[in-house]
Amino acid sequence: MITLLGAGAAWRSAGSDRVTRIRRGDYLFITWKGDHPPRHVHAFRDGKLIVKWNLDDSEPIEGRATRRIRRRIAELEREKHL
Repeated sequence: MITLLGAGAAWRSAGSDRVTRIRRGDYLFITWKGDHPPRHVHAFRDGKLIVKWNLDDSEPIEGRATRRIRRRIAELEREKHL
């Protein structure tokens, strides 16, 4: 379970050793080890979910990914963070 506290990027998560949180620019990207398929990342901005992105098929599951978000996700994948 993850709970957003306020509009900032204050997060409380159960099993935080399984959670990867990376801030890039105005975005916070979150993944969970062992989460349900397909492999995906959640992208937040100003405390709101912008997109839930399918990493296997490179397409949105929920929301809309701007070009900037897609570039950030590609960077994180190249750097082996996702």
